[in-house]
Amino acid sequence: MQRGKISFGKIQLNVNKTPAEPESNETAKRDEKESPNTSGGFKKMDKQQMISQIEDVVVDLESQHLKEVMGISGFGRKAAKVFDINEQIEKARITRPGLDKKKEEAKLEENEKGNEVEVEDVIGPLPPNAEEEKGKSTEAASNVEGSDDDSSDEDSDDEQSLAKRIPYTHEVQMQHGSRAVLALAGDPSGARLVSGSIDYDMCFWDFAGMDSGMRSFRQLQPCENHPIRSLQYSVTGDMILVISGNAQAKVLDRDGFEKLECCKGDQYISDMSRTKGHVAQLTSGCWHPFNREQFLTAALDGTLRIWQGLRSKEQVQVIKTRAQGGLRTNAASCNFNRDATLIAAGCVDGSIQTWDTRKMYVNTTHCVREAHQKGTEITSIVFSYMGQQLATRSNDETMKLWDLRQFKKPLHTWTNLFSRYDTTDCCFSPDDRMLVTGESLPKGQAEANLYFYSTKSYEEVQRIPVSNSHVIKTLWHPKLSQLFVSCGNGTIKCYYDEQRSIRGAKLCVVKTHRKRQPMEMVGVSQIITPHALPLFRQEKSRTSRKRMEKARMDPVKSKRPDLPITSGQGGRVASSGGTLSSYVIRNLGLSKRVDDDQDPREAILKYAKDAAENPYWIAPAYKQTQPKAIFSEKLPADEPTTKKPKTEAEK
Repeated sequence: MQRGKISFGKIQLNVNKTPAEPESNETAKRDEKESPNTSGGFKKMDKQQMISQIEDVVVDLESQHLKEVMGISGFGRKAAKVFDINEQIEKARITRPGLDKKKEEAKLEENEKGNEVEVEDVIGPLPPNAEEEKGKSTEAASNVEGSDDDSSDEDSDDEQSLAKRIPYTHEVQMQHGSRAVLALAGDPSGARLVSGSIDYDMCFWDFAGMDSGMRSFRQLQPCENHPIRSLQYSVTGDMILVISGNAQAKVLDRDGFEKLECCKGDQYISDMSRTKGHVAQLTSGCWHPFNREQFLTAALDGTLRIWQGLRSKEQVQVIKTRAQGGLRTNAASCNFNRDATLIAAGCVDGSIQTWDTRKMYVNTTHCVREAHQKGTEITSIVFSYMGQQLATRSNDETMKLWDLRQFKKPLHTWTNLFSRYDTTDCCFSPDDRMLVTGESLPKGQAEANLYFYSTKSYEEVQRIPVSNSHVIKTLWHPKLSQLFVSCGNGTIKCYYDEQRSIRGAKLCVVKTHRKRQPMEMVGVSQIITPHALPLFRQEKSRTSRKRMEKARMDPVKSKRPDLPITSGQGGRVASSGGTLSSYVIRNLGLSKRVDDDQDPREAILKYAKDAAENPYWIAPAYKQTQPKAIFSEKLPADEPTTKKPKTEAEK
C-alpha cells in the first residue's frame, strides 16, 4: 500500500489575500501564530504541535484508505451543520400547538394570584433536576388551591402521601377470647386467618364463610397446656407451623389436623448438636420462603434447628448462637430473608447474628454485638421485601432499622416504644416505604397506639389509637392491603380501605347474620278420664323416645325391608322348589301350595263337577257362537261292538 509522505509542518498559501490589503498589527500577529508557514518558509515548531499534526495526517490517511476499501463515499469528517434557531422554534410550535396554550393558561393563573412568573419556551424533555423542581412547584400550587386529587397523591413520592397509603379508613373487630393474642398469621392467598393466644386456644377465621358477626369456624388446643407463641402459614398455604411454650414444634394442615410433631432432644446431653431436637422452650419459628417442607425453629437451649420434610422427624442442621466470650446465648427470634440466603437471629445478649445458608454454619456472616440492650429480648427480626434492610424490635423500648450493606451501625433508632410482651413484632409495608409496630399500654395512658414510620426520612407518618389494651402482633397483608392487629384483651382488629383493600374483611361486613325463626309450640293439655268409654278414651302421653321405639317396631312405619330366609338350601329358590319355574308357579300363579307327589289327573278332575255346573272360563265365552254339541249315542253295555270286515288288500 502506498501511503503519503509525512511532512513536518503545513504550508498554507493566502491566495485570496492581496498584498495591498491593509492589515493591523494584531491580525498579523494572530495569523503568524496560527499559521507559522505563511511566508512560505519553515519555522521552528513546538513538540506538542508537531505531534498533533502528525496524528491528524495519520487519521486522514487511514480514513481515506478505509473509504477506498469499503466503497463508502463521503466517509470521514464532515463540516458541522448550521441550525437556524428561529426555524426550529417555528417547527416546534407547529408540532406542539398545545404548548402556547399551556403557556397562556399559566400566565393567566399567575396574573390572577398577583405573582409575576416568567414562562420560558421549552422544547424537548427537561433535565431531571428541572423536572423535580417543576413537579414540586406544581404540587405546591395544587396544595394552595386545595385540590384533593387522589391519583396525583399516589403518583407523587412526597412523604405526605405515605399517610394516604395506609388502609385504616374502616375498622372491624374479631373476638378471639379474653386473654392476650400472642400469635397471628395470614394465608398467602388472603382467604384465612389464624390466631393463637396465651390461653392455649387457636382460632381459624375464614373470610368467605363469615358474616358480620365475625365468628371463627374452628377453635382447638393443638399443644394442650402450652401458650401459642407463633404461627405462620407455609408458602403454599396448606400447612401451619405452630410454635408453643413446649419444646416440640407442630405442623398442622389447613383445617387444623396434625401432620407432624418434632422430636424432643435428650436434655442430659451437653452437646446440643448431638440431640435429635430441642430440649427447652421454643421462642420463635418460620417457614422457608420457597421450600414448602423446610422450616426453622429457635429455643432457649441456645440453638436454631432446620427441619426438612414431614416424614423424617429429626432436624437437618443445628446452628449454635454464641455470646461475646464464646459462651452459649439464647435466640429470642429468627427469620429467613426473601431469597433464603441468610438466616438472622436476635439473641438475648442484644446481638444480631446472621449465617449464610450456602456455607457452613460454624461462623457467622454478620455479627453485631450490642445491637440492643443486653438482657432484653429482641422480640422480632424482619427482612424487607427488597432484602436490603433489616428491622429489629426489642423490649428495651426501641426499634432499629439496619442496612445489610453497612451493618455496623443502624440507619435509625426509634425510642419510647414500650413493650412488655416477648412476642411484640414489627413489619414492613408491601412497598418497603414504611415500618409498622405497636406498643404496650403504658401506665397512665388511655389507649395503645400503632405507629407508622418512614424508612427514608425516619419520621413518624401516622399514629392510630387501637385499643385500651396492649398491641402485640401486627400483620400488613400485601395481597389484601389490610392491617390485622392483635391486642392484649383477646380482640383482633382489622383495618381496611374501601378503595385500596380487596376481599378479606370486606367480604364479611356486607353479610348480615340471619337469625333462626322461632318455631311455634302449641301446648296440648291432657285430660285424664279413667272411666271414659273406649270411644272417648285418650291414650297416655309417652315420651318421644318411647314413641320412636314403638314406631321402630312397626314394619310399616319403619319401612323394614324383607327379612332373609333362614330355612332351606340354596337361598330363596330352593326354599320354594327345586327349579325357578316351580318357584314362579307356587308363589305367583297359585295361592295354595301344591305338593310335588300329587297326581295331576286327580287334581284336575277334582274340579270337573264344579266346572260342569258353574262354567266360568271357556263355556260362557263361546255360548253365543258355539253350535249345539251332538254326541254319539251310547251303546248298551252287554252289546258287543261291530267288527269291521277285512278288505281284499288286508287279506
